[in-house]
Amino acid sequence: QVQLVESGGGLVQPGGSLSLSCAASGSDFRFYVLGWYRQAPGKQCEFVASMTHEGGRDYADSVKGRFTISRDSPKNTVNLQMNNLKPEDTAFYYCNAKLQFSTAPGEWGQGTQVTVSS
Repeated sequence: QVQLVESGGGLVQPGGSLSLSCAASGSDFRFYVLGWYRQAPGKQCEFVASMTHEGGRDYADSVKGRFTISRDSPKNTVNLQMNNLKPEDTAFYYCNAKLQFSTAPGEWGQGTQVTVSS
């Protein structure tokens, strides 16, 4: 059973940085795409970034150049370094693990709140 546990959210001023981490357990994650999604109040959940075991990265246009996803495969963790944060980045951030080449939504963590405000 896949389990995902996020950490690292919090409150930061505009222009600041935060790092999120997700610890994955319960499966062989070589076959999974690990990523991050977010949901702001009153808005739909949206893709943020993802990374394959082989190192392929994908980013939403809104975070390109500001966010960096990384993955520590031996430790089964995926991290999201968020720089130059903007108020519109405020959301609940969720870790996701999805089998590569699968159309299924995958598994989700419980989420962590990121608030960007002065």
